[in-house]
Amino acid sequence: MTGGEGLEKIEDMIVRSAEASAANIRAAKAAIGTVIFGQEPVVERALITILSGGHGLLVGVPGLAKTKLVETLGTVLGLDARRIQFTPDLMPSDILGTEVLEESPGGKRNFRFIAGPVFAQLLMADEINRASPRTQSALLQAMQEQHVTVAGARHDLPRPFHVLATQNPLEQEGTYPLPEAQLDRFLMEIDVDYPDRDAERKILFDTTGAEENKAKPAMTAEDLMTTQRLVRRLPVGESVVEAILALVRSARPGPEGGDTAKAIAWGPGPRASQALMLAVRAKALLDGRFAPSVDDVLDLAEPILKHRMALTFAARADGESIVGVIRKLKGRIG
Repeated sequence: MTGGEGLEKIEDMIVRSAEASAANIRAAKAAIGTVIFGQEPVVERALITILSGGHGLLVGVPGLAKTKLVETLGTVLGLDARRIQFTPDLMPSDILGTEVLEESPGGKRNFRFIAGPVFAQLLMADEINRASPRTQSALLQAMQEQHVTVAGARHDLPRPFHVLATQNPLEQEGTYPLPEAQLDRFLMEIDVDYPDRDAERKILFDTTGAEENKAKPAMTAEDLMTTQRLVRRLPVGESVVEAILALVRSARPGPEGGDTAKAIAWGPGPRASQALMLAVRAKALLDGRFAPSVDDVLDLAEPILKHRMALTFAARADGESIVGVIRKLKGRIG
C-alpha cells in the first residue's frame, strides 16, 4: 500500500465514523424533541456544549423545563444524571462528599470516603447562584480539574463529566452572583425563553393527559465520548479560524474592535477562542456537516461571548447592552 492509499483509507475511516456519529446525534436530538417542546435553540446549544466537552449555564425564569431538559439529556445520551438544588446553607462537602470514621468488627477504625452527588456524568446544579461563593467554588474547581480532593486524597470524577447549571434572572435577593472568573468556566451561557403559542399548546395537551411522553436512550456514554473525540478531529478552514480570532479579539478593549471597543470594559480571553473552535465543529456535526463555516461562528458568538464581557459605565449609561455590542462586532465579519 502506498502512502497516498494509506491516507485515503484513514480519511475514509474518519468520514464513516463522522457519518455514524452524526446519525447518533440526530437520533438523540429527535428523542429530546419528543419530550421538550418549543426550545429547539436551547436543546441544540445544550447538545453542542456537551459534544464540545464543556459545561453550560442555563438562564431563564422558573417553569421553562430547564430541569426536565437535563433529565432528558441524561436519559437520551445514556449518562448517569444527578441534580443538586443549591441553597444558601449548602456546604462544599454536600457536593463533593466526605470522609466518615468506621469501626470494623475487629475494633479497627479507618476513614471511608462517601462520594457526593458531583460523582455523576451529567450534573444539574439548580439555581447555582443561591449557594455561597465557597460552595460555588468547590463545584467550579471540580468542573475545571475533573477531580476533587477531600482530606488530602484525590478522587477522579467519572468520564464524561458535564455540568449544566441553572440561574434564575429574576429573584436576586439572597443570591450570590457568580464571579466573572468563574463564569468563564462555562463554555456557553444559554438563554431559555418562553415557548411560542403553538409549542405551548402542544405542552398543554402532552403534559396534562393521562400519559406523558418519556425520553428513550439514543446513545451510550461510550458513543458520546467517541463523538467528542471526533469533534476535535474535524477540519477547520482558515476563513473560520480567522473569523474566530477577529471576533474574539475585537470583543476586547483596544484598537481591534474599532469604535465599538470603546464600550467594552473587559473582554474574553483565549478560552473563548477555544470554546468557539470546539463549538463550531460540534454544530457542524450536529447539522450533518463535516466542516464548520463562518455562519456557525456568527451563530454561536453570542452564547459563548456574552458572559465573558462587561461594558463600561459610560456605555451602560448610554443604553448599550452586551448583546447589542456583540451584534455590531458580528456585523463587521458577516
